[in-house]
Amino acid sequence: MSGGVVLTMGKFSRVWGPGWKVLIPVFQRLIKVDIRVKAVDVPDQEAITKDNIPIRINAVLYFRVLDASRAILEVENFYYAVSQLAQTTMRNAVGEVTLDELLANKQEIADRIKKRVDSASDAWGIDVKTVELKDIILPESLKRTIAKVAEAEREKQAVIINSQGEVLAAENMAKAAQTLSQQPGALHLRTLQSINDLSSDQSNTTVWMIPIESLKALEKIGSSVK
Repeated sequence: MSGGVVLTMGKFSRVWGPGWKVLIPVFQRLIKVDIRVKAVDVPDQEAITKDNIPIRINAVLYFRVLDASRAILEVENFYYAVSQLAQTTMRNAVGEVTLDELLANKQEIADRIKKRVDSASDAWGIDVKTVELKDIILPESLKRTIAKVAEAEREKQAVIINSQGEVLAAENMAKAAQTLSQQPGALHLRTLQSINDLSSDQSNTTVWMIPIESLKALEKIGSSVK
């Protein structure tokens, strides 16, 4: 198993390699330090974001001991110290951002926490490898509010898309009407097509056909009467 051995005597210490097995009783004590990567489970912490929203957040931190002598002599319990440092740093980092920024930039916030914890624990001979934010727990009332906002946003998009479709349809209909008015006989063909569509419908609809010439004659008569 990978590890380091620290011999302490008063304020003096020395790290002994795997081949050293000399230990002076009474004056010295043996402390084994595991130098493999360790995982610290940062428990749920209550924090308030920059926009005053209370949340609960937890994380996991990975670190390893680079200098066993400093990890033993500079701090009483390096594992506990790293855990407490990660908790306070995580709460401070959450308080510096809004909820939207926290949800959208989890990795960026985790890197910021890792950098601060790593800088503070350098004096203890500890190297922080990475920090990962696991869960962000929101209050139930806030979840319902966010759901309402998302629903309203979808409804807004639906109305916008529907109105855009109506605008495009109106523009196409105007272009079609202009084309039909400019081409002789085009309106007659469109009328015959409409009649054909009605004839295929299995209903009791009755269609009365009036020649367009008759309508034009009535229009001229009306104009002359005026």
